Amino acid sequence: MRKRIEGAFGRPMSLQEVVEYILSEVRARGDQALLEFEWRLDGVKINSLEVTGKEMTKARSRVDRELASALELASDRIRAFHLNCRRESWMDFGEGGLGQWIRPLDRVGVYVPGGKASYPSTLLMTAIPARVAGVKEIIVTSPPGTDGEISPATLLAAEIARVDRVFKVGGAQAVAAMAFGTKTIPKVDKICGPGNIFVQLAKKMVYGTVGIDGFYGPTETIVVADDTANPACCAADLLAQAEHDAMASAILITPSEKLATAVNLEVDKQVARLGRRSVVGESLKDRGGIVVVPDMDTALSLVNEYAPEHVSLMVNDAWTWAEKVKNAGGVFVGEDSPEVVGDYTAGPSHVMPTGGTAHFSSPVNLDDFLKVTSVVAINRKTLGKIGPAAAAIARAEGLDAHSRAVEVRLAGRRRKKND
Repeated sequence: MRKRIEGAFGRPMSLQEVVEYILSEVRARGDQALLEFEWRLDGVKINSLEVTGKEMTKARSRVDRELASALELASDRIRAFHLNCRRESWMDFGEGGLGQWIRPLDRVGVYVPGGKASYPSTLLMTAIPARVAGVKEIIVTSPPGTDGEISPATLLAAEIARVDRVFKVGGAQAVAAMAFGTKTIPKVDKICGPGNIFVQLAKKMVYGTVGIDGFYGPTETIVVADDTANPACCAADLLAQAEHDAMASAILITPSEKLATAVNLEVDKQVARLGRRSVVGESLKDRGGIVVVPDMDTALSLVNEYAPEHVSLMVNDAWTWAEKVKNAGGVFVGEDSPEVVGDYTAGPSHVMPTGGTAHFSSPVNLDDFLKVTSVVAINRKTLGKIGPAAAAIARAEGLDAHSRAVEVRLAGRRRKKND
């Protein structure tokens, strides 16, 4: 990465310096900077930033029927799940006079990783909740491949999710474009979606100019299993997460030494058949492991301390233990609920908190695309009950104008009553 940065910018720079430079250039020069960075950083030459309707139509014809059907099924399940999560505005028009207006954001930007690989599932998992929430306009940015095009599967997913516009730009420059706006790419209210370290740093730096959903690092999973679990399933789930990238973390926690040994053997057996076994091997060597604990209570205590993105429970009486998981992005209960279906077709968004942020963060959900306005519309009777206390607190804080704003109303109320 250091060599790549020096080659692109002509001098050594920290990641922070690279992202700061990209943000400032895009803010100052807009579309021209975007086109230059796509060539300078990724060697990709593009003629137009926005994907045309003709390109969208062409993409559908290039996706095989089985994948198209799978994306439609995933879309239906994601939409159905989030429809069950909708919130409604409310108002107490009686003596309380209080309420909330719950309204969707106007425009949201979705970042979808791409380039050498394609992730149509990430587009569905982020754009569909935004659409269900009622966001008026959804735009997508995604890095193009070496041919200058976004993968057909990602474009088909954009069509299925009813995205409004798609742009061929990735990395920190895409985040900058959505945060500040350019001639071609509109400024958004919030940026959502995972991405590499440059994307995450850029999201961090533009927060405040726009909203963000969270910061997402390498994927992580903990499989909690006892001696009733199938070793082959445990190993398969660990390997499925380890193949994401070398920084992925896949850990088994078990009170059974017998199961630990069996899973270790299964991992060795199954990894030999994997296409990405070099990535898996590096991930397991540096960030994987099997932890044998005295009992299940210790296992769940470790889970809650670690606060992983995913927790898979392959134990007897799984529901009892599931209720003890307090810190996790997603909990997968029982052997028939593998985390992989959560990645694609279960329904909840697979964009989940990582790096321990599950202590205080949630997966992408409808609330990410809504804003709440508090409404205060109390009547004179209620003002008479609560106004004097408000004035007293204001005076105690040395804010005379605050107290007077209440007292003039109370005085006027008393005069009308006397009249």
